[in-house]
Amino acid sequence: MLAVTACSWGFNWPVSKFLLSELPPFEMRTLCCGAGAVFAFALAAARGENLVPPRGHWGRLTAFAAMNFGAFTILTTLALFWLPASEAVIVTYTLPIWAGILAWPMLGERPTPARIAAMALGLGGVALLVGGVGVAASWTQIPGILCGLAAAWVFALGTVVAKRTPLAMPPVAGVAWQAALGTLPVAALALFEPLRLGALTGLGWGAIGYVAVLPMVLAYLTWFRALRLLPANTAATGVLLAPAIGVFASAALLGEPLGLRQLGALGMTLAGVALAARG
Repeated sequence: MLAVTACSWGFNWPVSKFLLSELPPFEMRTLCCGAGAVFAFALAAARGENLVPPRGHWGRLTAFAAMNFGAFTILTTLALFWLPASEAVIVTYTLPIWAGILAWPMLGERPTPARIAAMALGLGGVALLVGGVGVAASWTQIPGILCGLAAAWVFALGTVVAKRTPLAMPPVAGVAWQAALGTLPVAALALFEPLRLGALTGLGWGAIGYVAVLPMVLAYLTWFRALRLLPANTAATGVLLAPAIGVFASAALLGEPLGLRQLGALGMTLAGVALAARG
């Protein structure tokens, strides 16, 4: 289950970067998120889950959808637009570090020395990505870096809020509603883009199907199952395969550069996230 989760999320980055070569950013995300929501609702109905959110949970459901799907999708899309997929995944996967930091003021979990070291390693990995290129190139990277960090921060915030006030819904139905509500702001941005759906190739349609089914829905189910079968620290550390898969798959499938700078940043970020997960 953990391997399915890590592979699904890892391959999502080069697949989404490829889709950006065929479609405008938010049109692409609208198709992926909308198809994912439809698939999730169908799967929840097939499992016999109650699709109606509990009374009084609409505000919480909307907030989770805005953080974990809407804002996260918009920000990661912008990060992919400005950065290679291999670098966008490294920056965004600092999210467990920020979750550990946010847990202090929101949950009363004081930061341990391991979490402080994790933050230093994570930021060091990001600094290596930016500082390892020329001045002109680093300035073009900054918008993507900031969007990736913002995506990590907002997802971490959603994670901490969900831990403090969890959503009382079946797992698939909860994912379906969050994906559907989170698609709305993405679709609103897509209205300002030229429609290029007719230019989508067969490979592009297959990529949309992949993103809609695996990373958006099934990977969440296998992740929840892995958390039940494994100790939380083991599961959290094991999912670190995802950014590593994203980096190497981007190099293999898209021909993106994979040198000492990318490997060093990946190593520092993974070390920081591992410390955050165990700290």
